[in-house]
Formats: sequence, structure tokens, C-alpha cells
Amino acid sequence: MTVVAVLGTATPALAHNVLISSDPANGSSVAAGPQKISLTFDQYVQGADVNQIAVTGPGGGQWAEGPISVVNNVISAPLRPLGPAGKYTVGYRVLSADGHPVTGELTFTLTAAGTGTPATVDAARSPGSASSASPQQSSSTGVPIWVWIAGAVVLLAIGLTVALRSGGKVEEKN
Repeated sequence: MTVVAVLGTATPALAHNVLISSDPANGSSVAAGPQKISLTFDQYVQGADVNQIAVTGPGGGQWAEGPISVVNNVISAPLRPLGPAGKYTVGYRVLSADGHPVTGELTFTLTAAGTGTPATVDAARSPGSASSASPQQSSSTGVPIWVWIAGAVVLLAIGLTVALRSGGKVEEKN
């Protein structure tokens, strides 16, 4: 029973990252296209080659271009100057603080057409368009904290089990 209670309280520490804000905000309308997309999570994002941000415009064109930056819990990607007015979808995939990938999407609407053109298929898929931040930009180094927490919980559970099993055995001699 004690082991279940201890393990049950550790669950929030093992949770995946959650998107808490974005720039531009999800569902917002903007008159001019932003120069970059920024996504802020509740925990740090690990700097890894799997981190990606894609921005798809009204005609299906890709607008994110260049290296992705990871700083603590914020991931961002530069954008090409936006083109047609309409709905833009931002898709993302990041490596969560607990080591699992987290994916999602959000939208914003460009209310006034810009002068930009979407990236070509080759440019949108180039290695530089989904690369991770350089080591100087990422603060996620070493072993993630969840590993230490999980280890402490396991050791505590083992200690409680041993103490409960050996502490109750007392023999009386007459």
C-alpha cells in the first residue's frame, strides 16, 4: 500500500512536456507575418535532431526555414516572409524533458497578404531546416531529472518493503 502511494505521487514528475504558449498565439489573427515561430513549454526541451517545427500556409506551401533554436523550454524557428492571407498551421515535434517525443499543432490567421513565396520542397526538407540548436543554445545537458527521481522512488520502495517485512517478525522464547 505504501509503495503504491509513493509511486502514485511521482507520476507528475514523469509527465510529458505541455505547450503553454506560442508566438503568434494559437487561434490569433495577425496583420503582418512574424519573422519566427516560438513555442514555450512547461519544462525544458532537450536539444535533439528530432525537434521540428513546420509551418504550412493556405496553399500547402512550407514557410519555416532555417535552423531550429532550443533555449531551456522555448523552441523557435525562423520563417520566410509570409504570402497569401489565410490560415497557417504550425506543426511541432519536440523531445520532452522525460525523453519522449511530444507532437501537436496550432493555427494562426494572416489577415493581410504578404509578398513572400513558400520554400521549395527540397529547401523545406533540407537537413538545416529541422536541425537542433548548437550546444551553446541548449541548456539541457546531462541526465534528465526524471531519471534521478525514478531512481530515488525505486530505492525508497525497496527500503520500505525490506523494513516492513523484517520489522514485524519477533519471536518469543519461554
